Amino acid sequence: MNLSLILACLWLVLANVIAMFPSKKKHWPAAYVLITFGLPLLGFVFWENGIWIGLLVFAAAASILRWPVRFFIRWIKATVLARSESKA
Repeated sequence: MNLSLILACLWLVLANVIAMFPSKKKHWPAAYVLITFGLPLLGFVFWENGIWIGLLVFAAAASILRWPVRFFIRWIKATVLARSESKA
């Protein structure tokens, strides 16, 4: 197992441990920190291991950070719809 996969596994364990703690802010500050470290780590996994392992790690991270992913998809859809309506 290479360095990128070890770091990705540590990131996944840390994200799960953070999710176990109660939070009044619904874990959003922790999600921002996890995203900040997770995106470069995901790029490192893709670079070192290829697309299939990278997609597997991406799916694992997206399953942990599902609410930020949902909000990002909603934002993309709203942006695309707003641009298509303004052109019509």
